[in-house]
Amino acid sequence: MQSEANAHLPISATLAPFRNQVFRSIWTATQIPSLGWLVQTVAISWLMATISASDLMVALVQAASTLPVFFLSVFAGAIADNFSRRWVMFAGHCLIASASTTLMISVGLGFVSPWLILGLGFLAGCGFALNDPAWHASVGDILHKRDIPAAVTLMSVGYNIVRSVGPALGGVILAVFGPLAAFALAAVSDLAPISAIWRTKWEVRSSPLPRERMTTAIHDGVRFTAMSLEIRAATARAALFGLASISILALLPLVVRDQLKSGPIVYGILLAGFGMGAFIAGMGNGFLRKVTSQNRLVAFASVACAVCCLSLTLTSSVPVAAISLALGGAGWLITWTGIDVSVQLASPRWVVGRTLSIYYALSAGGMAAGSWIWGSVAQNYSLTSALEGAAGALLLVAAAGIVLPVRPWEETDQESSVFHPPDVALDLKPRSGPIVAKVEYLISEENIEAFLGYMRTRRHVQSRAGARNWTLQRNLQTPSLWTETFRTPTWMDFLRLNHRLTAADKEVGQHLLALHEGELPPQTVLSIERTTEAARTRPSTMFSRPPR
Repeated sequence: MQSEANAHLPISATLAPFRNQVFRSIWTATQIPSLGWLVQTVAISWLMATISASDLMVALVQAASTLPVFFLSVFAGAIADNFSRRWVMFAGHCLIASASTTLMISVGLGFVSPWLILGLGFLAGCGFALNDPAWHASVGDILHKRDIPAAVTLMSVGYNIVRSVGPALGGVILAVFGPLAAFALAAVSDLAPISAIWRTKWEVRSSPLPRERMTTAIHDGVRFTAMSLEIRAATARAALFGLASISILALLPLVVRDQLKSGPIVYGILLAGFGMGAFIAGMGNGFLRKVTSQNRLVAFASVACAVCCLSLTLTSSVPVAAISLALGGAGWLITWTGIDVSVQLASPRWVVGRTLSIYYALSAGGMAAGSWIWGSVAQNYSLTSALEGAAGALLLVAAAGIVLPVRPWEETDQESSVFHPPDVALDLKPRSGPIVAKVEYLISEENIEAFLGYMRTRRHVQSRAGARNWTLQRNLQTPSLWTETFRTPTWMDFLRLNHRLTAADKEVGQHLLALHEGELPPQTVLSIERTTEAARTRPSTMFSRPPR
């Protein structure tokens, strides 16, 4: 899937993913509904500003489509890791099409209310919650890992190319033809990705193990994310940035209406300026990564968004506001692209849908909360106070890079390594357990510090893959003898743990093997626990094997 007949053709690093026909087809198809969605967003935001006198209701238009991502993304990520990501994407786009079609019919019949608009925006958000983790996780299935940064950048750039045209087009359609035409265009455009996903297939490496239960899958995804320093820092940074930066888009209709004293065409032009800034930043993203670190680049992007907020409070000029929004758009794209790629490259394939979904959930939660916070400040105090507060928050987000750094983009092997289940003497069922694993090492006194360092890494690796109650003991009678012990709730959990370990994870075992001084390699002894209350009173040793 990752090599095609035209792969030898020269192409820039940013455009390299377009050599892949599957990526190219779906990427192209998604731009059409993006255009329709942006036209519809302009119409919805302006329609809400005209039928509701509440500044908070106008700001909640952004929150309505982002809240479902917060509530449903983790569940959707577990679905994406356990079922066909292609069909999950298909279902998500069907939900978005249903919301757009219902809104078109409602406006055509003259039945429009603020709560109906928010409700259908919530339904569309449910579609995005299903589609986005599956689509972004599929990039690693479709393309080589080295092309993932360029692919994520192209996905953001593609959306922002459309953003440069869509809002202005939406303003013209809204002003000339009315909201019904805008909603009809959105409903028709949703058919493009549905058709492309239906016609396009790509290979995915399947697991030999049965699907996990949803509760177990979600638990394992949350545990892996919580134990991964890089993912945890990137996700926290995204949530803070989303909370502060959403003020730009959430309050822009109020800036146009109250400060610039203009209408939907100007609103569309300003959104186009935001998109154009994002497009320029996307095309130059590769160069920017070469001249500064990814963490510093994301910090500068937050500062750019802060400058955008402050500039909007100080100007009544449409051209100045458009330039400010271009700066904000550049900061927006650089931040989201950088964090998205960092999460992808830090995630093994078995859990990437869940880590991405948790990242989307918390960033969307931050944006939903930010829409409500800045809308409330604008309503209860002033629009200027809301934008100034958001600018201050964005500067704090930039400073947060000191304690929450975004990791550099590195190409590491995150594919699961080959694991052959051991032969056992008992007839185990998938739910048999708990399983206890013990590994003994002989370590000389001069190698203890190095051994403990590798064991700290091994504990982290094993625990985030599913090991429970991991401990390391030193024998009091034979101090050179060390025993590593961990448990899994069931036999199936033990098999999953070993299937999840990547080649990079297993390098730790090779370092430990080099420190081991026994004539034979360290042996893994597997046992199954039994309680004294039952007839099965003694734990049974089932299998001994060298660690892989």
